[in-house]
Amino acid sequence: MQYLTIIGLSLATATFAIGLLADITMSSTLFKVKNTLSVASAPMECLISLLYWSLRAIDVKLVLPDWAPPLPLSADLSFHAVPSLTLVIDLLFFSPPYTIAFLPALALSGFIAFGYWFWIERCYQVNNFYPYPLFEILSTPQRIGLFATSALLMTLATSTLIWLYGFVNGKDVKETGTGNAAKKMRSGNVKGE
Repeated sequence: MQYLTIIGLSLATATFAIGLLADITMSSTLFKVKNTLSVASAPMECLISLLYWSLRAIDVKLVLPDWAPPLPLSADLSFHAVPSLTLVIDLLFFSPPYTIAFLPALALSGFIAFGYWFWIERCYQVNNFYPYPLFEILSTPQRIGLFATSALLMTLATSTLIWLYGFVNGKDVKETGTGNAAKKMRSGNVKGE
């Protein structure tokens, strides 16, 4: 669990597993849990895909240590592209819109980013190596900058997903309205009641 990819895959799997249970049981509570998890898992997977493929394009040694065998393209895509694509498809076509505002999204993204930073520093104390070679190259202030930038990118991913949802579904998700209109747009209200 020291690899962000594995943490992201675990969260994505939990999101889809709860979604499947919600579909099977038609439980509105499980739908709410799945939609709540999606607010973290979809932007996080988008961030993982963006960071991984960008760093890999610069130099594969930034994300894969020398001792690790190269990943086959099918495995690479299944770890670093498919989860974000499927979560975005789920959001756009099978879920209610996100209703999280920018500042709460920034707080959630910051909590995840800096929580992961503290976690990898703890793992480093035990293992004497960082999960990604990039962390070895960066100084502590540079790592802080990386995690702060990652939090901002994840927040921008959330904002982009909100915009994309409105674009695809023909709705202005910023206009939550009042009364019944606000109730229908509320996060977790999958039936719009």
